[in-house]
Amino acid sequence: MLLVYALALNLYRADGFDHPRWALVCAAVMVVWTGVTLRAYADPARRTRRLLGADLAVTVALLAVTPLVKGEWFNASIPGFWVACPIFAWAIHHHWRGGLFASVCVAGVDAAVREDLTQTNYANIFLLLVAGPIVGFLCESLQLMARERDEAQRAALAEAERARLARTVHDGVLQVLALVQRRGAELGGEAADLGRLAGEQEQVLRTLIRSQDAVSSTAPDATADLAAALAELGARGHVTVATPGTPVELPAAVVAELRAVVSACLDNVAVHVGADAPAWVLLEALPERIEVSVRDEGPGIPAGRLEDAAREGRLGVRESICGRMADLGGTAELTTGSFGTEWELVVPRTQPG
Repeated sequence: MLLVYALALNLYRADGFDHPRWALVCAAVMVVWTGVTLRAYADPARRTRRLLGADLAVTVALLAVTPLVKGEWFNASIPGFWVACPIFAWAIHHHWRGGLFASVCVAGVDAAVREDLTQTNYANIFLLLVAGPIVGFLCESLQLMARERDEAQRAALAEAERARLARTVHDGVLQVLALVQRRGAELGGEAADLGRLAGEQEQVLRTLIRSQDAVSSTAPDATADLAAALAELGARGHVTVATPGTPVELPAAVVAELRAVVSACLDNVAVHVGADAPAWVLLEALPERIEVSVRDEGPGIPAGRLEDAAREGRLGVRESICGRMADLGGTAELTTGSFGTEWELVVPRTQPG
């Protein structure tokens, strides 16, 4: 539309051109360049700074040659309102800063090539300077709202998937664990120990299912005390927890994940070293990071055992410990040998994104 308007206006004022042939050349340039930009901007891969720079340069060049083609005392420039095209393109791709830059370039050249600035010229220049930043700001706001909408949709889908998995676990795994617990108590001996372990895991799963709604509805800026969360693990009896004397406040989601990692480490101690094997948990709150050590005095993990377990599909260490720490932007380092096993868990105080 802007191209058609500019061509129609130049045709209407054709008698005012000092060099009509060059005016036809300028009109042809506008038509060809409009076709080039329409095709180029349609392809996201071509929306580069070179294309934006070339678009702005062509527009500025048409403004600059206007006094040569129409005469020094021209009133309307050759491109007319067509100059808004590169301004909007810059605003869409670089938001208000890009819109402001393109507006200043176009308005500056438009003012520089005129011998006399009238009230109408001042108004047009003002509109050019305002249009770019406003369009850029609106585009940035729309893109931000679109991202927030996508994140909300992903969160809703994830919550629905958690609910589906919870139903599956409740209908299958929990019932089997309850059956194992009951039959183990009836059979006695080693079966009773197996039943007791099944009962403990049943309670853990039930707690996880009950807490999923609370986790999904936790405010993003909610905080919790990591020291208090880890101190609760000392109720296992054989676990000694050492924490600072002051609260260690972190985002609630981070605290929940760190507690789950430490709990997984302690579960491994109970399974592979012994149900009553002692374990130690040490929490250190440093200015830039949080360090949690989980140590036992068992026989250690044989070389290659974790890799073999991963190949067999048992991903407890990879997912429950290393996977969670990776999601938090932290690290999980394992030290093992005849002296025992120690996990060094480190997470930064400032969480990514």
